[in-house]
Amino acid sequence: MEPETQEVAPDVFAYVQPDGSWCLNNAGIVRGGDELMLIDTVATTRRALRLRAAAAELSAQPPNIIVNTHFHGDHCFGNHVFPEATIVGHERTRSEARTAGLHLTTLWPEVDWGEIALRPPSVTYNQQMRVYVGELEVELRYAGPAHSADDTVVWLPHQKVLFTGDIAMAGVTPFVQMGSVAGSLAALDSLRALQPDVVVPGHGPVGGPEILDATTDYLCWLEEQADIGISAGLTVLELAAQISLGEYAELRDSERLVPNLHRAYAEADGADPGDPLDLGLMFAEMVRYHGRLPTCRA
Repeated sequence: MEPETQEVAPDVFAYVQPDGSWCLNNAGIVRGGDELMLIDTVATTRRALRLRAAAAELSAQPPNIIVNTHFHGDHCFGNHVFPEATIVGHERTRSEARTAGLHLTTLWPEVDWGEIALRPPSVTYNQQMRVYVGELEVELRYAGPAHSADDTVVWLPHQKVLFTGDIAMAGVTPFVQMGSVAGSLAALDSLRALQPDVVVPGHGPVGGPEILDATTDYLCWLEEQADIGISAGLTVLELAAQISLGEYAELRDSERLVPNLHRAYAEADGADPGDPLDLGLMFAEMVRYHGRLPTCRA
């Protein structure tokens, strides 16, 4: 399916990449007069060029600001296609991006990533930052550790539009292996308190506050399952094998149950939110649980 640019409020656009599964993230475009801001880019050079073309349909001027919601490559590898833009993000996004480098490309070597040149944020903030795109006010808020250790959400208070990054997903299994279950639930509570009219999730279709509720419901269910497994002395894989996904079986990328349970187990054992877990082990166990490597169609 083709990416779609949707105007979700006057001069505020969601760039949605169906079907929202691994590495098919959403981005945002905010227009203020002759200025343009992107919220995230995309995973591959080819897809980033399509995003650039979509932005060019909205303004004769290229984006001058890109906000990265976190360091994962599907949200920032496309930065290099926009050399005119200043990259903005949380201070941990800069350090995490520099540490991770292009590691994501090694997980799916069959993907045509293109000639990616890593561009981490050159302007960083700590807790909150206000940016103006023309006269349009945009708030950046640190909400991590949640999906990752460095999550930024982008809030347009006058339009009541919220870009959640990967803290919330729609029709896609949440992924907290690099962040925190408890931190995600706390972040979702704080986002719900903003009372957004429009929620643009990190992956999946645009909606409203029900996206926050659905993500919360999954994570509460995940905690309950982890408590059952820990009480029974089960390993993560043993627990995952006997869990009935029920309503969550319809979510894309259901194999994320395994790394999500690892995070829940680690937190129950006293790990701090965002403490690193073994990503290689997570992927190996996802293959054992799912029967194959997760598919990336970036």
